[in-house]
Amino acid sequence: MCGIAGILTVNQYQDNLQTIIQGMQAAIRHRGPDDSGIYIAQEKQVALAHTRLAILDLSLAGHQPMSTSDGRYWIVFNGEIYNFEKIRQDLISQGEEFKSQTDTEIILKLYQRVGSDCVRYLRGMFAFAIWDDAEKTCFLARDPLGIKPLYYWQSGSTLVFASELKSILASRLPAINLSAEGLYGYLISGSVPEPNTLIEGVYCLNAGHSLHWQAGKISQKQYWQIDFTPAETSLAEAQAKVRAALINSIHNHFVSDVPVGIFLSGGIDSTAVLALARQTQKGLLKTYSIAFAESEWNEGEIASKAAQEFDTEHTEYKITADLAKALFPKFLETIDQPSIDGFNTFCVSKVAHDDGTKVVLSGLGGDELFGGYGSFQKVPQMVRLGRKIKAFYPINIGIGKGLENWARSPKMRRLGDFLQQPPDSGAAYRSFRGIFSHQEACKIAQRYLPDHVLLERYSTNQITSQPTLEDEVSLLEISGYMRNQLLRDSDVMSMAWGLELRVPLVDRVLVETISSIPSNLRLMSNKQLLIQAVPELPTWVYNRPKRGFYFPFQQWLQQEWHECFQRVPAFNDIPLSMWYRRWSLALFQHWWENISN
Repeated sequence: MCGIAGILTVNQYQDNLQTIIQGMQAAIRHRGPDDSGIYIAQEKQVALAHTRLAILDLSLAGHQPMSTSDGRYWIVFNGEIYNFEKIRQDLISQGEEFKSQTDTEIILKLYQRVGSDCVRYLRGMFAFAIWDDAEKTCFLARDPLGIKPLYYWQSGSTLVFASELKSILASRLPAINLSAEGLYGYLISGSVPEPNTLIEGVYCLNAGHSLHWQAGKISQKQYWQIDFTPAETSLAEAQAKVRAALINSIHNHFVSDVPVGIFLSGGIDSTAVLALARQTQKGLLKTYSIAFAESEWNEGEIASKAAQEFDTEHTEYKITADLAKALFPKFLETIDQPSIDGFNTFCVSKVAHDDGTKVVLSGLGGDELFGGYGSFQKVPQMVRLGRKIKAFYPINIGIGKGLENWARSPKMRRLGDFLQQPPDSGAAYRSFRGIFSHQEACKIAQRYLPDHVLLERYSTNQITSQPTLEDEVSLLEISGYMRNQLLRDSDVMSMAWGLELRVPLVDRVLVETISSIPSNLRLMSNKQLLIQAVPELPTWVYNRPKRGFYFPFQQWLQQEWHECFQRVPAFNDIPLSMWYRRWSLALFQHWWENISN
């Protein structure tokens, strides 16, 4: 796990290439404290930078940028390839020789043999760029599910890319202008929907896509997408398929030359990861959790109980409002793009870092794949109700406008927004998951973009039709909340502490294996299929109300943290009593002031 950055250009910036790439590298130094390197081609068409967090082959043989022996191909790579040993053996059998034990060299040699098709062989999380010094082309790729980010900006013949938005901006090449689409999406959903960012002209390469650069021209290609086409499956077959796929994924995610820990919240997903890790890992396992002084939020006790049940060396960090407040300034410095999440991962990553751990597993992804959110019930209900109400057009529009304009409840305002749109799963999902309604988002955006009239609803959830509404919700959760918020925050917040966070439930092979299980089985309420596939789960883990990995922000913002949010801009007729609304505006305000000054 590392940080990557690069510039590709034709007859631009050649004189400043060294200075630009050094500035970009400095902006992502925290992602790779173990080593760093820069490569600038002789003809100055490319500059590549890397910062390394050494996980596989800790020796200098893993130094990047890495090249083939003839100096033709150069790679910068961020991520982990879990099946690299198998690929390595296959390539050795074909006569290939290796100088290191790294997965980086595997990608490089694989690309040398099969070109852009190399991504189809890779199991893991990745973002990488490979420069061909003979053809003067560059190939960039991002993993199928978007675990690792890859940002880019293009102007003229120049393409700039990096692991974080702040590294793109450190090049000082893009103008610092807010993106209307990015800001609108952030206000609607609480995170910036890909491929947009908050900066105009800077984009995130879509998950499961590759990008090809040659002579200043770029083209993109999608090489993977989720397929929920169902196959006839019995409950027993589904249970066996899920269990085998989970064990296989967790086993692969322990590939490392340093110890691997586990984030343990006490919920179903993280406990399932721990329970199945015990099927393949017989030695010492370290687990990490956060506890709170506020009893209604504290799940430290159940996490400790799970750690004891599966015999781990457990570290619990009891966090108070004052302790969290002391960490808040560093959290603000860490933010790459604001969201309404991330502080929890920031804190638990610090716990693992302070204990000397460099790699952790997280249970992230279980809710999206196995129907763990209320959206799986509520969104289909909203769609069906919306279709019935649509028959009374234009009454539904009038009711919707009335609710959006006059309701005091944020939830009812978003419902009013939904009633004015075609009743599909995307509109219902935005309403259910949303932060501000369309009119509220436009009014707030107008303060920051006074010359930009926001009238249309920018689509923040574009998905293809799926076999069932429940499958559509699963895809919306995977491509929306999980990718734009959970995965992005997990990457940035863990890397801020020099920690590699792995997500075995967000695995291409796992998803391909279970995606054919019909939704009536895969998405049974309360994640029943996952529970049945992991009988080692104690009943006291799942026989209780679902609790997210949340902090008592509502209470803190009203009391100990009050002064931290005094500068939240006020808007007439936009209620800000709910913590997530005040939080989203405060973090955006801080981020924008920091970026634009």
